[in-house]
Amino acid sequence: MHHQTKAASSLAPPPVSPLGLYVHWPFCKAKCPYCDFNSHVSNDIDADAFLAAYLTEMTYMADQLEQPASLSSIFFGGGTPSLMPAFVVEGIIDKAAAIFGFMPAIEISAEANPTSVEASKMLDFHHAGVNRISMGVQSLRDDTLAFLGREHSADEARKALTTVRTAFDNMSIDLMYATPNQTPADWHDELSTALALGLDHLSLYQLTIESGTHFYTRQRRGEVMALDDDHAATLFDITRMLTRDAGLPAYEISNHAKDGYECRHNLIYWQSGNWLGIGPGAHSRFTQQDHRIGISTRRSPAGWLAAIAKDGHATDTLVTDGKNDWAAEMLMMGLRLTSGLSLARLSAACGPYHNWLDIEGLRKCHDAGWLLVTPDITAINADTDIANLHIRASDAGAIRLNHILAELIL
Repeated sequence: MHHQTKAASSLAPPPVSPLGLYVHWPFCKAKCPYCDFNSHVSNDIDADAFLAAYLTEMTYMADQLEQPASLSSIFFGGGTPSLMPAFVVEGIIDKAAAIFGFMPAIEISAEANPTSVEASKMLDFHHAGVNRISMGVQSLRDDTLAFLGREHSADEARKALTTVRTAFDNMSIDLMYATPNQTPADWHDELSTALALGLDHLSLYQLTIESGTHFYTRQRRGEVMALDDDHAATLFDITRMLTRDAGLPAYEISNHAKDGYECRHNLIYWQSGNWLGIGPGAHSRFTQQDHRIGISTRRSPAGWLAAIAKDGHATDTLVTDGKNDWAAEMLMMGLRLTSGLSLARLSAACGPYHNWLDIEGLRKCHDAGWLLVTPDITAINADTDIANLHIRASDAGAIRLNHILAELIL
């Protein structure tokens, strides 16, 4: 294997526009009760057939780009990618290197469950070229793990983390909070324990009840499955405070990192960059001839395999966004970042702001304390060049993004 790039995220971000590759592995051992991702439980998987299909679809997707571009990142997501055979991972990485080429210090991430078996397999992933692991710990408390339907214990998660850290310098763990009856003291203690692990990146998600999940069904029956908004907001404030004090400030609503260890691949999403997705239910977004293209693939693993065997790809939907939809994407994703976004980039891509931005809505969100606007929005008038403005969500605004977006987008 010739693509090893240890500790990639400690280097400065690449200077040119990055291209990401997302690889969706759709299988899990069991379906978690809070999960609405495209995941399937199966014990009969033809790994060779999947590898061949991934490589075929990768070649097809590369041909959709306006011009060739080197990869800045690869992300193996799911499902449970740590269930993938290592030879599939290595085959995909090798093919990606041949088709696209790699930018210096490419970030190659894989999601993993914190079990002893999967932790051991991560050592094989490291040999295959993966240099960043995102481990779905979800909680460091056994009672919370049982509620979330996870198959590992807190002790097993810690041991798995120790194993994986022998090979990987660049690691993150996921934790979930705002579970029913969780107190501020509970979360303060659990997050403090997580921060004491000395990791460079944490993904900290509020539990939300998504339509179509088992938790949603239970909630419809009258059970309380998550904290109410006011109590969840208190835990959000604790999250921001503790991570900032520990040197891992939020760089996105749910993601926290030491400087230089932000997830490059996810930054492509949040900065409305270009990425290609392969695998069942994967999504691609990229710019082509001043338009924003969106492609999604067949969600069913069997249907995806059959379509690729027949047509060489498994495209389910293909959309070409107009300027307003593109502006909405850039606002929606950019405001997730604590650094916010410059309206100059939106204007350059999407045309004059009066076609897509509600300036009165912008004033309203600023006056409510949800948006921070520079230079001072009170000086804006009909002659103001909107492209000079930079906007970002305050801590109060970060938990109201859907409402803010409704105010900003025409």
